[in-house]
Order: sequence, then C-alpha cells, then structure tokens
Amino acid sequence: MRMEIKKVGVLGCGLMGSGIAQVSATAGLETVVLEAEQSFIDKGFARIEKSLAKLAEKGAIKEASAAIRARLKGTTRKEDLAGCDVIIEAIIENLEEKRKIFGALDGVVKPEAIFASNTSSLSITELMTSTKRPQRFVGLHFFNPVPLMQLVEVVRTIATADDVYESAVAFGKKVGKVPVRTSDKPGFIVNRLLVPYLLDAIRAYEEGVGSIPDIDNAMKLGCGHPMGPFTLLDFVGLDTTYYITHVMYEEFKERRFAAPPLLKRLVLAGWYGQKTGKGFYDYADPKNPVPGKFV
Repeated sequence: MRMEIKKVGVLGCGLMGSGIAQVSATAGLETVVLEAEQSFIDKGFARIEKSLAKLAEKGAIKEASAAIRARLKGTTRKEDLAGCDVIIEAIIENLEEKRKIFGALDGVVKPEAIFASNTSSLSITELMTSTKRPQRFVGLHFFNPVPLMQLVEVVRTIATADDVYESAVAFGKKVGKVPVRTSDKPGFIVNRLLVPYLLDAIRAYEEGVGSIPDIDNAMKLGCGHPMGPFTLLDFVGLDTTYYITHVMYEEFKERRFAAPPLLKRLVLAGWYGQKTGKGFYDYADPKNPVPGKFV
C-alpha cells in the first residue's frame, strides 16, 4: 500500500538540500533539515528566504513566504528526524560519508520511513547496504536549482518494494516535479546521456574543431540548448563532472565516459567554474565572462 508522506527530513542544507527543503515546505509538508552546525542551517535558510522572496515577487507561489518558512525547522540533532516519513540525503558526494549518515539514522528514524539519496552518480544499491531497510531505499535525484527545475529522477534498486517506489514517485509529484522512473545504473538517465556530450565538447575543443564560445553558440543556436556545453560545465562544476566521469568510467570502461586531459588539468588547478571564479570562462566580471584559451 502506497505511503502518504506528510513529514520530510533533509540531510544537508547546502545548495541542493536547502532547495529540496524549500520545495517540500512549499508543498505543505512539515520539513526538518539536519546539519552538522547551526551556522550551516542559518546560511541555508537565508538562501531559502531569498529564493522565496524572488518567487513571491514573480507571483510564482500562492502562499505567503512566512507560512512556508514556518513549516521549516533546522536541527543538529538526529533524534529530531525520528518521526519523518521520508529522509532525503543531500550531503557531500562521498560514498563513505553518505553510508555513515544513513547507518547512523537507521536505528533512529521509524522503520516504515523511506530513505532516499539525491546522489547524481553513486550506486543507490551500495548506499542501501548501510541500512537494514533495503526494500525502503530509493534515489531521488533533483536538479539545480531545485525550486526552478521541474525534473526528479526516481531510482529503484532490485530490492526496492513496489509500494515504496510508487510512494517516492507520488512524493515527486507532490513537491511539484515531473518524476521520471529509472533504475540504479551509473548516471541514471540524465547524466548517462549528458556527460558524454559534455566530454565530447571538450575533446572537440582540444582537437581544434572550434573555440569555446563558438562551440557554445553552435549548440545554443543550432540545437536550441538553453546554454552551451562549456557554460553548462562551469555552472555544474568541473569538479563535479570530473568526479562523475570516474564513477561512470569505472562501471563501463568506455572512452566516452573518460575525462579528457583538459578537464583534469582545470580541476587540478582548482578552476571549477562559476563557484571558484574560473573554469572554461573567467568570471571576474560575472555579467561578461571571458572564455579561456587552453589549446
């Protein structure tokens, strides 16, 4: 029987965690966010309030921001998640850290609760083995920025119970997203198709096919993409993409999933894109990014 989710627990109040918490509270659900320190909660909740203010200004939310904010609670105590119907993990993309927190919460959160990970690349099956509830474990992969992006990938493992999976799909709809069903394969749907495209764009540049802005413009104007591959790479984070390539190449051992040399060099230099001010573009003036010349 499908479970009705009324109370949501979110692990992590960073960019993704705060976004997931925001859409959950906006959907009328009581939402508790767990963080290691109060300062992280304060920073994440300030981000939520800023986002809600922008949406209210555009008339994109029907309820007062204060009412949505009242359904949000931040905590540093695991015990405050005990009554949640679903726990959505959105912490650092590190397998051991994720397994550690799921294992610590397994005996705290009620047995019938669903556990979910927002991971973009790690194995849901490997994460579920850190708990005693494999049949109640799914992936819920949201996209950045969560309040604006419509998609959520709902990932099932070979152990996920049918009613749990349907409850997760229903939850995705409840928080205003379009759920797509997928299985526990590296990259799921979006990254399985997107990452090779992004890596091919880097290889095309390395091989002299075109400049960074020319390749970006070609894909925007020729294919109708909202942004070109290099702009997208800088937005997502070159470190994030580089990490995903390792996971996918390890699984498939195919060149199309392997990181090109230039991506590796930029990551080693600490040039991760917009968040560090430099990537394939230089963001010294964020409104007028300057493309780099690397070959």
